[in-house]
Amino acid sequence: MPRKQIHLAAHFPGVNNTTVWSDPASGSHIEFESFAHFARTAERAKFDFLFLAEGLRLREHRGEIYDLDVMGRPDTFTVLHALAAVTDRLGLAGTINSTFTEPYDVARQFATLDHLSGGRAAWNVVTSWDAFTGENFRRGGFLPKEQRYARAKEQLAATAAIWDSRSGPDDRSTFSYTSGQFDVHGRFALPRSPQGRPVILQAGDSEEGREFAAASADAIFSRHSEPAAGRAFLADVKGRLARYGRGWDDLKIMPAATFVLGDSDAEAAERAEVIRHQQVSPQTAIVFAEQLWNTDLSGRDPDGPLPEFDPVEGELVSKGRASVRQYRDPNAVADEWRAIAAEKNLSLRETVIEVAGRHTFVGSPQTVAAAIDDAVQTDAADGYVLVPHVTPAGLDEFADRVVPLLQERGSFRTEYTGTTLREHLGLPVVATTTDPTEAATAAPGAGR
Repeated sequence: MPRKQIHLAAHFPGVNNTTVWSDPASGSHIEFESFAHFARTAERAKFDFLFLAEGLRLREHRGEIYDLDVMGRPDTFTVLHALAAVTDRLGLAGTINSTFTEPYDVARQFATLDHLSGGRAAWNVVTSWDAFTGENFRRGGFLPKEQRYARAKEQLAATAAIWDSRSGPDDRSTFSYTSGQFDVHGRFALPRSPQGRPVILQAGDSEEGREFAAASADAIFSRHSEPAAGRAFLADVKGRLARYGRGWDDLKIMPAATFVLGDSDAEAAERAEVIRHQQVSPQTAIVFAEQLWNTDLSGRDPDGPLPEFDPVEGELVSKGRASVRQYRDPNAVADEWRAIAAEKNLSLRETVIEVAGRHTFVGSPQTVAAAIDDAVQTDAADGYVLVPHVTPAGLDEFADRVVPLLQERGSFRTEYTGTTLREHLGLPVVATTTDPTEAATAAPGAGR
């Protein structure tokens, strides 16, 4: 029986605290050469695609610009268009928010990228979740959850209708789509792009997000990197595919994953411990605690105990951070953190490192290759979106030391066999639909 083929992508870290800025190899997140180096490494390693996140507003903490992570990011389309000129096969995936964009603009921009790259474009569909981000846009941009999802679903359907207008045998270019959010009619200015439609990525984990993925997404950027959780997530989402007339392999599940390598497992473990402490500095630990307790903890010792009081209700001290949404029950999370601290005798900083600083794959190249291969062969994932802790050179070691071992196992390509991203992912050719509402029957997960 042939081995299941692993799919790998590379995430250029965006708005996060993952990057270790103090590392001498850490470079700019603005200069194009950083993006080019990262992309060339991913293509040299025969990855499926490079993934860019999106930051639409500088985040704030206690009324000040949050300066512990990436401060901003150049325009996604500009970067991806430039990368199309310095790569030949690597897929180019961009996060574009559906709340602040219009179907025709998105259709034209992604079709252009697909043309210029020879069929390598992908759209990670997200929605905005807060009014803070919406203040940067004319109409405010904030929508209640149910309206936000409805707009995203209908925008994807309208955008698909525009792309499909150039897919018919007579190539009429006319499109028409009417819904509660959109009423768009006209002619599309571009010919059918190499993929017909760009690959659609999705990152939501809600019930709505899972249903959207089963109906319309080509790949999921999942957070379930632990094998047991990954198997449960994969089985749940792929178990929904049949009701939409889709096959098991029509959707790829690719969790985000971090890695730390060493010449031995022991060396890698020591290195991972150092990196975790670099990623969660004393200042970062206090900020993470403030995000959960929702109050000023600047006077607290990060090497001391966790707060004894419960999180404070009211306006959030952090603005624009998607991670804050994870604290739907702050009191329960605070109790969990205190239980971990008590069980392992951890300080505040050590607790934050324990709950927020774990790495997915740690070990020698042989150990990491075996762990990735085993996870994919046992359906914990179809592959992984790798997030290095140093940009742009952090992917080099994985490309040079782990990828050859996966190739030796027969689980990863030694050369690209196709030219488009759909071919890299083993996805079926997009069929023309006469009903554009079939393009999306549920909503994407919320973005930043």
